[in-house]
Amino acid sequence: METIFQNSSDFILLGLITNPAYPGILFAVIFSIFMVAVTANLVMILLIYVNSHLHTPMYFLLSQLSIMDTVYICITVPKMLQDLLSTEKTISFLGCAFQIFLYLTLIGGEFFLLGLMAYDRYVAVCNPLRYPVLMNRRIYLFMVLGSWVGGSLDGFMLTPVTMSFPYCRSREINHFFCEIPAVLRLSCIDTSLYETLMYACCVLMLLIPICIISVSYTRILVTVHRMSSAEGRHKAFATCSSHIMVVSIFYGAAFYTNVLPHSYHTPEKDKIVSAFYTILTPMLNPLIYSLRNKDVGTALRKVLGRFVSFQRIRAGEGSRKL
Repeated sequence: METIFQNSSDFILLGLITNPAYPGILFAVIFSIFMVAVTANLVMILLIYVNSHLHTPMYFLLSQLSIMDTVYICITVPKMLQDLLSTEKTISFLGCAFQIFLYLTLIGGEFFLLGLMAYDRYVAVCNPLRYPVLMNRRIYLFMVLGSWVGGSLDGFMLTPVTMSFPYCRSREINHFFCEIPAVLRLSCIDTSLYETLMYACCVLMLLIPICIISVSYTRILVTVHRMSSAEGRHKAFATCSSHIMVVSIFYGAAFYTNVLPHSYHTPEKDKIVSAFYTILTPMLNPLIYSLRNKDVGTALRKVLGRFVSFQRIRAGEGSRKL
C-alpha cells in the first residue's frame, strides 16, 4: 500500500539547467526553436499533401518523419517552457508514464523509419526500373505501419516496468522530461538487471536499422561509382545526401544515449544530448530536407507564389469596391 502511494505522488523536473540565471532568455531561445520546428514540420507535411509531384513513397515516408518529429517535440518542450516560468515544476506520476511511453514510441519508430527510408533510396538508385513494383502503395504503407508498431512495442514493454519500481528517494528528476535513466536513479531498489536488459533492447533496436542503412548505402555507393554519367552521379548523391545528414545527426545522439557505458554518462551530459535530439533534431530535419531537396524547394515556391497571387487578387477586389 505504501509503495502504491509513493508511486502515485508527483515528480519534480529540475529542468535543462537547474536554477538558470536568465530563465527569460532561455525561455525565448527554446520557444523560438520550438516554433521553427513545429512550423517547418507542418509546412513539410502540408507541401507533401497538396503537391501531386510529391505523392511518392519517399515523400510519404518523409511526411511520417515530420509527424513523428512534431509529436516528439510537443511532448517535451511545452512542459519544459512551462517549468521555466513556474515555481512548481511538478509532473504527475501518470503524466510521467505517458511522456515515457510517447518518447519511446516515437524514438523507436524513428529508428525504424530512417532505416526504411535508406532502403527506399537503395531501390530508387540501384533498381529504378523495379521501383514502382518494389515500393508500391501497399509496401510503403506496411513499412510505415511497421515503424509505428515497432516503436509502440518498445513503449508498451518498457513503460509499465519502469513505472512499477518503488520510488522512495527524492522526487526530483534531474532532467527536463521523464527519460528512463533519470527516473530510475530515484528508485530505492536495485535496477541494474533491468537497465542491462533495457540496454540490450536498445542496442538491438539500433542494430536492425543501422544494418539496413549500412547495406543500402554500400550498395548505393557501388552503383554510383559504376555510373558513367556525371549527371546521374550528382542526382544520386543529391537524392541521398539529405537522408545521410539526418541519419548521422539522429543516430549519433542515439549512440551516445543507448550504447555508451554508464561510465561515460553524467546527468549534465545526458541532458545536453537529450536536448539535441528532442529539441534541435526536429527543427533540423525539415530544414535539411527543404534546403537540400530540389523538389521540396520547388513545391514551396509554388505554394508561396499561389499565396502571393491570392493576396494580390484580394487586394485588387478590395480596391475596386472602394
